[in-house]
Amino acid sequence: MAGLEGIEQPREQSRVTAARWSPAVEDERALKALELYGNPTESEVALPSRPESAATARRLAQVVILRQWGLSPKLAEDTVLLVSELVGNAVRHTGARVFGLRMRRRRGWLRVEVRDPSRGLPCLMPVQELDISGRGLFLVDKLSDRWGVNLLPRGKTTWFEMRVADR
Repeated sequence: MAGLEGIEQPREQSRVTAARWSPAVEDERALKALELYGNPTESEVALPSRPESAATARRLAQVVILRQWGLSPKLAEDTVLLVSELVGNAVRHTGARVFGLRMRRRRGWLRVEVRDPSRGLPCLMPVQELDISGRGLFLVDKLSDRWGVNLLPRGKTTWFEMRVADR
């Protein structure tokens, strides 16, 4: 390839990226998160209110949906996205030091709750095609079967529920 010496080739870059992420590595990280923070199906898991906690919450949701509950990868994908949106709202808009994550399952349904100490209510905003932010609750509204907010004496719980096929 005359004249291309010293120019980084896309093929080389993709190999580096592929080595960094793999399902096995992500599964290991999810299990480690479960070990470090606890199981959100047994009790509320307290996570620090930092942007990187969204990854931890996603991993916890993924390991519960796929390994513990044995539900579909598509349901896991949607749930993980919505968990990320609720956690992002709690981190960005509440000023809290910590937030809580809880997951519940009952016949035909799964429920995810994110609790924070703010009593400020989330607001579903109209979304335009070119908007680059503000889509969180729009996604929750579109992908979940129902969602809402429960005000608490100190704070609130924002939740969503999705139908699941029981075997």
